[in-house]
Amino acid sequence: MGRGSTSWPGAFGVPLLAALAAGLTVTVAGCGAVGSGQARGAPSTTPVPASPSPRVTSDVDLCVSIVGHWSREVLDGRGYGDYQSMGMSGGQYEILREVVDAARAARRQGKYDVDTLIDRQAREGCEAWYRGGGPGEGPWR
Repeated sequence: MGRGSTSWPGAFGVPLLAALAAGLTVTVAGCGAVGSGQARGAPSTTPVPASPSPRVTSDVDLCVSIVGHWSREVLDGRGYGDYQSMGMSGGQYEILREVVDAARAARRQGKYDVDTLIDRQAREGCEAWYRGGGPGEGPWR
């Protein structure tokens, strides 16, 4: 090469190559998988909290809730009277009728803790019903 020509990389070439190489390293290191939660190639040290599992309501608890709710409604004169419109099975409706009868008798006797009576009798009735197999094949059972 002659005078006036510079050889590669020359005076500006080395710093330029170093800058390009550094930029390439930063660019490549900054690539993470989409949604990986990692930025700039740094591994995540923060644990991802597990999402809580939904609570599963047992058949007995669901029965107690439905019977308790509608027992109070019927006792206060707001019940529909038709077990299907209340979303109940025939067995649950039988429990409801027994609970309401007991609650009415307790009211007549002046017992003020009718809510506790409803809760207790609904639980006892539903537990006995499901212990015996619960609903059958049809909605009326």
